[in-house]
Amino acid sequence: MLCEWECISLAVLLDRVFLELPVVSNGSSWGVVMGRWSSSSGAPYDVRIACGSNQDLYASNGFKWAKDFGYTAGSSANLTVKNTLVPMLNTLRYFQISDGPENCYNISVPVGHYLIRCFFVFGEQDNSGREPQFDVSLEGTLAFSMQSGWSQDVDNAYEDALVYVTDGAATICFHSSGHGNPAVASIEILQIFNNAYQRGPNAPPSQGFVWRSVKRVSAGAAKSGYGSDFQANLWGGDRYWESDSSLFLPGSVVTSLQTSNSIANCSTYPNIYPEAIFQSATTTDPTQTISYTLPVQANQNYTVWIYLAEIDPTITAPKQRVFDILVNGVKIFEGVDIVGLAGAPYSAVFLNATVLVEGRALMLTFNPVIGRIAFNAFEVYQLIPVEWPTVNQEVWALQILKQSLNLPTRLGWNGDPCVPTEHPWFGINCGFNSNASTWFVDGLDLDYQGLQGYLSDDIGSLSSLQAINMSNNALQGPIPSSIGNLSALLSLDLSHNHLNGSIPGNLGELPHLEKLYLNDNFLTGQVPASLGAGALRGASLNLGNNAGLCGVGLRECHGSRSAAKVGLAFGILIGIGALVACILLYWKRRANIARAQRLPRDAPYAKARTTFVRDVQLARTVLSDQFKPAYHEQASNTHSTLL
Repeated sequence: MLCEWECISLAVLLDRVFLELPVVSNGSSWGVVMGRWSSSSGAPYDVRIACGSNQDLYASNGFKWAKDFGYTAGSSANLTVKNTLVPMLNTLRYFQISDGPENCYNISVPVGHYLIRCFFVFGEQDNSGREPQFDVSLEGTLAFSMQSGWSQDVDNAYEDALVYVTDGAATICFHSSGHGNPAVASIEILQIFNNAYQRGPNAPPSQGFVWRSVKRVSAGAAKSGYGSDFQANLWGGDRYWESDSSLFLPGSVVTSLQTSNSIANCSTYPNIYPEAIFQSATTTDPTQTISYTLPVQANQNYTVWIYLAEIDPTITAPKQRVFDILVNGVKIFEGVDIVGLAGAPYSAVFLNATVLVEGRALMLTFNPVIGRIAFNAFEVYQLIPVEWPTVNQEVWALQILKQSLNLPTRLGWNGDPCVPTEHPWFGINCGFNSNASTWFVDGLDLDYQGLQGYLSDDIGSLSSLQAINMSNNALQGPIPSSIGNLSALLSLDLSHNHLNGSIPGNLGELPHLEKLYLNDNFLTGQVPASLGAGALRGASLNLGNNAGLCGVGLRECHGSRSAAKVGLAFGILIGIGALVACILLYWKRRANIARAQRLPRDAPYAKARTTFVRDVQLARTVLSDQFKPAYHEQASNTHSTLL
């Protein structure tokens, strides 16, 4: 018998089925001994945001809903419909086209594994009462597409996925499709164990996928609810479990089983489940099958998790209840015997298989083999390969450029510039490096966008750029010399702006430059001679309408040569003046020395003293001559007497 989720043809192709060994929650997994988890492991990190609210709110279960924070833009509005899943919330945040095509919440969280859940609504104030259509990405990977009709069922108004956050910030981005304004009422980021949902020893690492929840069902449950409503430990991610009581077509022969007995192994590290989902089950007549048909995206991998515990008191031994489990008519588990797998009644066991579905429906069927069918719960996740991110250095460079260019808000530039690939940033062209598994930016196409800022030097960090077109804007300031380091650059068009200063000389050294348009700016100085070499090899060069430029392809730099001549003549005159000054100083110094030497002889008192001395000396000479003969005579007489 079929549930009424959607009437889709059962002719769905199944390309291949990956079977995993049944895993029994008995404290060990695949031969690796793991200790049983306990509450002593500490509380998980969690953030709950009441989007659009300007105050913190508190739920009856004690959870805090933080006032709105971490968003890039948008406006708040009051809810016009009741949020049946989170009734205490009464506001939302919406993003108009003037806020840009991409807007994000960036929430700092520890690196780890998280369940991220969003609740979506809309109303008169934000969307004029018309249902919007938009996409949502998690960590750069497109996770949710809110297509036409999503608001018709409350269980389709929320989406959740399992995501690894590796950079310390959970990023949830809303991408406009042009059909209304994206709107969100609440965001929850709830930590689970890093190795929860490990699919087996040989399965690809879970970190390589975003696990989008397709359906999560608690079979036979009296009502739907969160894990916290069922007293589950918070390390289970507080998942929302939907009762299947309203999913079957009228007249379907199904009944439910209930028990209050405790269930063993229902929360064994690292997979933590509410005990309540094992305390109810859906069953039917011995000859009847039960099928659930889920609408899915074609040609995608899906992982199916089945949760079982034998709670019928009449089934106490193996081989009393046996059934097969099929996906689109292909057996993924054959001869399932709950007591045989678990080892006893009232003991939990879970099974997992991954399938590739080519069609647009996944039909999960329980087919009896011995006795009646009975199963407790199941989850189905779409495995979405994680998008490779853009080189981190380039993301930061673009964010700085966003500020320096005074980028209009309508262009957005939030999140990752290249992923999701369905929603790259406006004006950004990207390429993929398969060797490094990263995206890079190879083009900036921002002509006629009303840019009024300046070009930051950080543009040189976009090392893979091949084309830059920012023509017909109002950019000011100089051309950064860092552009001359972009060795892959083929085309640079900065024409029709307000750029000033000189042309960096290294632009002419770019080896592959084919087009250089700098015309209609306010550039000055001499054009680097190296640009002439580019023109000779066939590059297209336009430097016109820059009144202060001269050189290659423009007027001759006469003013520069005249200025040089004047400078040279002025220099010569200065040199001659300096030489004359030196000569004058030397002459003056010599004159001062000579004057100092003459000063004692030329002074009046000095002249008088000199004359007196000369007279005395003359007198002595005369007297000496006068008395000399007498002296000789006296001496002669004396000599004679002695004889």
